[in-house]
Amino acid sequence: MVTSEERMRILNLLQEGKITAEEASRLLTALTQTSKTGPTNSRPAASGRTPRQLRVRVTDMKTDRTKVNVTIPMGLVNMGLKMGARFVPNDVDVDVEEIKEAIASGQMGKLVDAENHEDGERVEVWVE
Repeated sequence: MVTSEERMRILNLLQEGKITAEEASRLLTALTQTSKTGPTNSRPAASGRTPRQLRVRVTDMKTDRTKVNVTIPMGLVNMGLKMGARFVPNDVDVDVEEIKEAIASGQMGKLVDAENHEDGERVEVWVE
């Protein structure tokens, strides 16, 4: 079931200029379709729990302030990873395909914890 909170997250990303209107439309459409068909990755993880969401956080290491904090429902992960890849600093080694493979295998917990000392940013990606 699509919650109003999930819709508001997408609309807030649009309002903040982090995604385009076209991307917001695709996310809302995918969210609606996911609620009808169920998540695309419903395989239980090794812990026996089914992954529910992917979280991406980019933090400024100098100020310890969060620059980006995005939570993506598992049904939207493939599209969300494509969009989220735009926020990863260029000098941080993050392999989106590797993240997709880890998710497909049912891995839970932190998948990425990378730091860019030049720009002072830290990127974390995990599945909950």
